[in-house]
Amino acid sequence: MIQSELLSTLPGIAHGFFSRDGGVSKGIYASLNCGVGSDDSLNAVQENRARALAQFGAAHSLNTVHQVHGSDVVEATGPWSTNPPRADGLVSRTPGIVLAILTADCAPVLFADADAGVIGAAHCGWRGTLHGVAERVIQEMETLGASADRITATVGPTIGQASYEVTIEFEKALVDLDADGGGFFAPGRTGHVQFDLPRYVLHRLSRAGLAMVSWTGHNTYDLAGDFFSYRRATHHGEPDYGRQISGIALAP
Repeated sequence: MIQSELLSTLPGIAHGFFSRDGGVSKGIYASLNCGVGSDDSLNAVQENRARALAQFGAAHSLNTVHQVHGSDVVEATGPWSTNPPRADGLVSRTPGIVLAILTADCAPVLFADADAGVIGAAHCGWRGTLHGVAERVIQEMETLGASADRITATVGPTIGQASYEVTIEFEKALVDLDADGGGFFAPGRTGHVQFDLPRYVLHRLSRAGLAMVSWTGHNTYDLAGDFFSYRRATHHGEPDYGRQISGIALAP
């Protein structure tokens, strides 16, 4: 489990960004696949999620959402029912609930205002980031008593710029919606550019008023295979892919 230096300094906050190691899944899902949306064995996924939850000590529930690459944010006040809400952000001020995000190249972002006792989590793919899911999490945290200038946020393992090739049309479309976005592309092969998703997410967080932001520095496309990666699985012709989990909780 990877921990943020920034978040680790906060009292009463437990968090972790998990790699794909330490679970029971086999084959292309080996081993800590926590994605119920994959074609992996449901029993294996449930055991993997239980193992992740156990790392948070006395926390009593692992709350994930049905992620749709949007900007909706929900508040967690207790364990979900069997049908989690459709959203890409979560907030809470209830101790013992792990707010968790599933990713396989998109950026998981964990937030905390330790003084207010308010936490958040966001699933930041390029669509959700562009449409403001991180900013929506910050706003919803503020409705629970947090303040943007006290919120610490860390971006977890995500696809790095060197591995994220997109078309020039993608760059133009993003810049049309966010004029600041042009600074997050590097030249690539003809007709393509390399997009820096983690740095763009950090930019959006800072622009929203957060002074304490960081990225763990891990590239999910890493050829060592330490993380699940949708893009790497696609390039290797694999039929499916697993999802790693990232979570944050208030100590009960």
